[in-house]
Amino acid sequence: MRAVTPEQFNKLVAEALDALPEHFRALLDNVAIIVEDVPERGRHSHLASEADRDETLLMGEFIGIPRTKMSAWDAAGPSRIVLYQKNIEAICETEGEIREQVRLTVLHELGHYFGMDEDQLHNV
Repeated sequence: MRAVTPEQFNKLVAEALDALPEHFRALLDNVAIIVEDVPERGRHSHLASEADRDETLLMGEFIGIPRTKMSAWDAAGPSRIVLYQKNIEAICETEGEIREQVRLTVLHELGHYFGMDEDQLHNV
């Protein structure tokens, strides 16, 4: 397991967002990107065994209404994409692996923001 400072992790998130094509960045409206250590207690917050922890740890999640389902009547506030730094670090051995996992997690959660379900995301 490799760890980076919160500042370094936030920089990796910013790099992943900056690398998005401009037309996708322009569509990021009313969505906050947040970094937390781990999910709230009881929701994927445990560290799994070495063999299966990348399958059971929650790296990030989209919380809100997908852009494709949003209407003018939705007043729920901004959607959120939350990345879980300690969970991402738990499956990575190098800073390069953390960078790649952050990138993949950001893209995955943005897929949910843009209305894709898990099956669609696994087929991309």
